[in-house]
Amino acid sequence: MLLLVYVIRNEALLLLTHLTREAEEIQKIVVFEGAFEKIFSIIKEEGGSDGDVVVQDCLELLNNLLRSSSSNQILLRETMGFEPIISVLKLRGITYKFTQQKTVNLLSALETINMLIMGGADTDPGKDSNKLANRTVLVQKKLLDYLLMLGVESQWAPVAVRCMTFKCIGDLVDGHPKNRDILATKVLGEDRQVEPALNSILRIILQTSSIQEFVAADYVFKTFCEKNREGQTMLASTLIPQPHPTTRDPLEDDVNSMLLRGICSGETDGDLETCCRAASILSHVLKDNIQCKEKALKIVLESHVPSMGTPETLFQRIVRYLAVASSMKSKDKSSTMGKSYIQQIILKLLVTWTVDCPAAVQCFLDSRHHLTYLLELVANPAATVCTRGLASILLGECVIYNKSNENGKDAFAVVDAVSQKMGLTTYFSKFEEMQSSFIFSSSEAPRQGDKPLTRTATPSEAEIEDADAAKAMNKGNEDHPILVSLFDPSFTGLVKSLEGKIRERIVDVYSRPKSEVAVVPADLEQRSGENEKAYINRLKAFIEKQCSEIQNLLARNAALAEDLASSGRNEESQGSVQRSSTVMEKVQMESIRRELQETSQRLETVKAEKAKLESEASDYKNMAAKLESDLKGLSDAYNSLEQANYHLEKEVKSLKGGEDPMEFPDIEAIKEEVRKEAQKESEDELNDLLVCLGQEESKVEKLTAKLIELGVDVDKLLEDIGDESEAQGESDEDDDDH
Repeated sequence: MLLLVYVIRNEALLLLTHLTREAEEIQKIVVFEGAFEKIFSIIKEEGGSDGDVVVQDCLELLNNLLRSSSSNQILLRETMGFEPIISVLKLRGITYKFTQQKTVNLLSALETINMLIMGGADTDPGKDSNKLANRTVLVQKKLLDYLLMLGVESQWAPVAVRCMTFKCIGDLVDGHPKNRDILATKVLGEDRQVEPALNSILRIILQTSSIQEFVAADYVFKTFCEKNREGQTMLASTLIPQPHPTTRDPLEDDVNSMLLRGICSGETDGDLETCCRAASILSHVLKDNIQCKEKALKIVLESHVPSMGTPETLFQRIVRYLAVASSMKSKDKSSTMGKSYIQQIILKLLVTWTVDCPAAVQCFLDSRHHLTYLLELVANPAATVCTRGLASILLGECVIYNKSNENGKDAFAVVDAVSQKMGLTTYFSKFEEMQSSFIFSSSEAPRQGDKPLTRTATPSEAEIEDADAAKAMNKGNEDHPILVSLFDPSFTGLVKSLEGKIRERIVDVYSRPKSEVAVVPADLEQRSGENEKAYINRLKAFIEKQCSEIQNLLARNAALAEDLASSGRNEESQGSVQRSSTVMEKVQMESIRRELQETSQRLETVKAEKAKLESEASDYKNMAAKLESDLKGLSDAYNSLEQANYHLEKEVKSLKGGEDPMEFPDIEAIKEEVRKEAQKESEDELNDLLVCLGQEESKVEKLTAKLIELGVDVDKLLEDIGDESEAQGESDEDDDDH
């Protein structure tokens, strides 16, 4: 009877699992009926991860209910909590024995944990807040301890389980500062064999033989270092060069300089596999952290055999390993595959290191061999498309972040070397080839996650162990797991942004001379104490320098025209992508020519306007001087008037107030002056009257003589005239009286 109950229960589990895969309404009904409690009750009854296929069925049903529903995740978190699912990860019994069913049960439980960490479907509006809350609660419930035990300390756990565990750890700390700090404080081991959890994960990265495990563990460091300057600084502080003593404490040496020893391991055994893995970790440590970059540049490494070599910086050592990687002879198929990603991981480190770091560019260019090798790598047809593309990006960074003025190491020298080696058109085509490659373009598309574990999709034990080989060989070397993790969206976005800056800067550097001659009028004038011969020689040198620069510009323009013509001839064979690129370059060149002509015309216009403005300024200066002089005269006149007015006002006040008798005017003097003026006027009038009287007397004398000639008695006539005058006078007086 009991067996029948179990059979019915198991069949009901299978039915619910099938019904809840896609039907959201059925999922809600099942959850409402208390499915979570029943699922975890069955898992506990069956023995957790050590249980049989029934545990797998329960976890599959649980995953169906949580996969695309934030509301169901919230309900689980706020009712039962996450302890039941976390407890499934707890190892019981013999920890080094992992059957196929136990492995599948653990993978299913880790899949559930990963769903909770991711917070639900991408289209769910409450995904971000739910994701943050889930990650916080999971770490509070000691999930990190179980994951570290399962992925790091359980050496017998299958690779697939360890990889899934590292993915969960990486997702837990991704974008969560508090969880990152907690991970940094975790320690593993017992007694004196204790070390930080990050060091244990680093050891796995450097020593594991599994490519998938390396990729998964590397993801932990990537998410830990992302926007975590304190964590990056802490990891950079472990980059301590160690001497080469005959005896040492391995654990102590590992803790202090494991990362640095991993980078330098290729110096001792000739195998760059460990070196490139350490380089991947170093790229996470240095990303977007200028302080860590500059600190790493100061690290000086001794040669493995001090008597056979000179010390070199860590940066130069890594560049040398890049050259060694390209020259290694492949012994088997695996080494051929490894050669490709080793070069690209080292190139990614160098690209990341030199971003916004002129000191790193200077360190790279300190050795002429570095630039020569990099040019050879860009032009090497045997190298992969992405290798040539990353080398081109690194070469471009030596231009845009180059602050040196030293001849042979400045940006002009790098651009000239590129132009002479392959031409700018060929160089720019490396960017397009890389971006059109499968691995680069696939990084922009959403990554498809692993298929959910079901009874029909349960991998066999052999398939679990051979997962690395299956994935590594899928689609050949282009789909290599390490390359897929290398070209993540963050790095491809950086490469695209750098490409635009590189194109613009190289065209700018190439289209103008190295040293610009500033035509200052003072330089063209004869200096004091300079004789005619020296003056003429200086002018000749000046003109020769200008002619040299003009010839240089003409040569550059000819080279650009030749590149454009060459690309035009090969346009049909290069395909539509390169045709569009050639057209764009032609448009850019034509635009540059027009801008040069317009700039020259504007320069002449500016010179003419400057001369006109100087003339007008001189006229205004003279006018201002004249106005200033006139203003001074007006000011003096105004001051005089003010002074006179002051004196007059003072006199008026004195007259009105009678305060000072000495100030009264002399009245007698005024009268005498008036009398003299009146007397003078009377004398003048009297003189006028005498003149008139004399004239009248003359007339009378003439008239008397005439009358006498006529026989008239003049005396008698005068008497009669006198009597009439008197009578007339009396008559007038009588009229007045009346």
